[in-house]
Amino acid sequence: MNPCAVPTEIKDTDADNRWMSIHNRFLSECREKDPDVIFIGDCIFETLQHTETWNLYFAPLHCLNFSIYQDQTQHVLWRLQNGELDNVKPKIVVLLVGTNNVHNTAEEVAEGILEIVKTIRDKLADSYIVLPTLLPRGHQPNICRDRNNSVNHLIAEKCAGMKRVQTVCIDKGLIQTDGTISHHDMFDYLNLTTASTKKVFEPLFDLLSQILHENEPEKDLTPSE
Repeated sequence: MNPCAVPTEIKDTDADNRWMSIHNRFLSECREKDPDVIFIGDCIFETLQHTETWNLYFAPLHCLNFSIYQDQTQHVLWRLQNGELDNVKPKIVVLLVGTNNVHNTAEEVAEGILEIVKTIRDKLADSYIVLPTLLPRGHQPNICRDRNNSVNHLIAEKCAGMKRVQTVCIDKGLIQTDGTISHHDMFDYLNLTTASTKKVFEPLFDLLSQILHENEPEKDLTPSE
């Protein structure tokens, strides 16, 4: 059985129950707020919401961010199957997870992502699902970077033709001509710097804006009597 596609709760090894506390906060936000867009993912999205890029571009789109830094596909799957998409009807769900599945194959990670997509679709039949590409990682070329690239190709192939499911490339410009990633773009060679978030997530913002605009109800311009 593929562990990436089996809903799994994170064990509380630190004895402070932080992961479950965050999950419970997300459940409360589902009951209290009415988002147009929900971001779901791991450290990449979690750090994004603490940047000026989030405040300027994504917060005005009425977004919630349900991301936890160490999550793998199976952890996101557990969260979604335990209430995080209940009581909400977002127009778009943005999913970015898989880079932390470092001990799994590209095929296993892709299957886990597709299982999450299926769960989202089962809960939200009419929402768009947007899948940004996994980002490259590591200062030098490495097997994790290769795996993420393979996952991106698999997801693009499997999702082609799926109704209301779109992939978007956000990984261009991070790998330099010599194959390295600069600490000016990824401070720890995994998470983005504040300066790089705008250029990386601009294609995502453009796609979200396009989807939201295209699905706005047409205004009735008929003169009133």
